[in-house]
Amino acid sequence: MVDINRSKKELLKRKMDDLGVFEKDLEEKFIRSGGKGGQNVNKTSTCVYLKHKPSGLEVKCQRERSQVLNRFLARRILVNKIETLILGKLSEEKKKIEKIRRQKRKRSKRAKDKMLEEKAKRGQKKKERSYRPELEDE
Repeated sequence: MVDINRSKKELLKRKMDDLGVFEKDLEEKFIRSGGKGGQNVNKTSTCVYLKHKPSGLEVKCQRERSQVLNRFLARRILVNKIETLILGKLSEEKKKIEKIRRQKRKRSKRAKDKMLEEKAKRGQKKKERSYRPELEDE
């Protein structure tokens, strides 16, 4: 039996209260999972479907083999989605997405030229370091 840390449960509960997400507003269904997990997954309904009625947001979680753990994870995902909806740009998810976008952005012409210049210098250094016996005879 998988049990979730009490402090994690309390943290999630506090976050739900702060955002105004109540258990009565959640529609919860259990679906039989598929994929990895063997007989446990095939016989028990470990996949959790959550719908937040006021916002209409839906979450489906079948990450783990345990229904208890999937219920917790589904609530956490749903709360993060609601937080993103309410707080917008300030939320953690938005920050992560923006960080990835900045990392993938193309370099400016100047930055690219500088990087290529450094690469050429490094290549030249390596070339000068290499041993070439044909030069010793001269």
